[in-house]
Formats: sequence, structure tokens, C-alpha cells
Amino acid sequence: MAIHIVLVEPEIPPNTGNIARSVAATNSVLHLVKPLGFSLDEKSLRRAGLDYWPYVKLEVHESLDDFMQKYGDRRMFLATTKGGQKYTDVKYRDEDMLLFGRETAGLPREFIEAHKDCAVRIPMSEDTRLRSLNLSNAANILLFEALRQPAASMETVRRPIAHF
Repeated sequence: MAIHIVLVEPEIPPNTGNIARSVAATNSVLHLVKPLGFSLDEKSLRRAGLDYWPYVKLEVHESLDDFMQKYGDRRMFLATTKGGQKYTDVKYRDEDMLLFGRETAGLPREFIEAHKDCAVRIPMSEDTRLRSLNLSNAANILLFEALRQPAASMETVRRPIAHF
């Protein structure tokens, strides 16, 4: 199963690095939508210690419009605190795309509004003063839930051993 993680205008290199590591470890795909808050040149990646970067299936898109032009017909879920359904309410499938916005602003409001039927949220305590979870934590929560579901549904049913 391949899940696609889409980071729209990511700003903080360590967050993207953490997500890239998970993507490489799970044979998923990472999409980065420009502008980026960091450089992807080999020297910068090496300096950051991202020796696993060659194992990341990566696509870079010039803009959100370019990304949507190429993948707009795919099943997508927008991770946002404004999501109408919990991320665990979704039945994920192979090739689903999980979109995350900038660390400081999230996904564009008009984009969320246009796709509100596929906006999901990670529940947080109502007493919290936090606006949201860290981007890399949120991406990993959704990624591993998406990967967990089919694995759980494909487990063999164990039947009791017949006693003679």
C-alpha cells in the first residue's frame, strides 16, 4: 500500500526531514509543494544528516495549483484543525493523498472551504491552548493510521483448534 504525504509550502526543514524518514521507511510517497522554506540541494541535505534522502520517493510541485492539476482527480484528505470528521473516521485506501499545510498557517482557507467534505482533524483536548500539533507528528499520526487499517482488515481470522 502506498500513501502519499503532501506538504504544501513547508517551512521548517527538520519537520520535512522527519516526515521524509517515515515516508522512506514505509515505502510511501512525499510531495513537496513550493515555495519551500529551505533548500533541497544535495549539500544542504548532507549537512542536515539526511542520509536516507535517496530512499525517499519525492515529487516537487511548483504550486498548489500545479499539484491539483496533476492529482486533482485522486482521493485526498486535508489535515486541518477545521476538519469536520476525525481522521480515524476515514477508511483509507491505497494511493490516498494526505495534505498538510504550512507550520505557521496550515492549508489556505479557501482551499479547505472548496474541499471541506474531505477535511479531517486530529482530536485535541478542548482545554488546550495549542492551535495544532507539530506538522511531523500530525503527518505521522495520519500516515500510520492509513497504513494500519488495511493491515488490520487483512489479518487472517483465527479459528479455534478442533479438539478430538
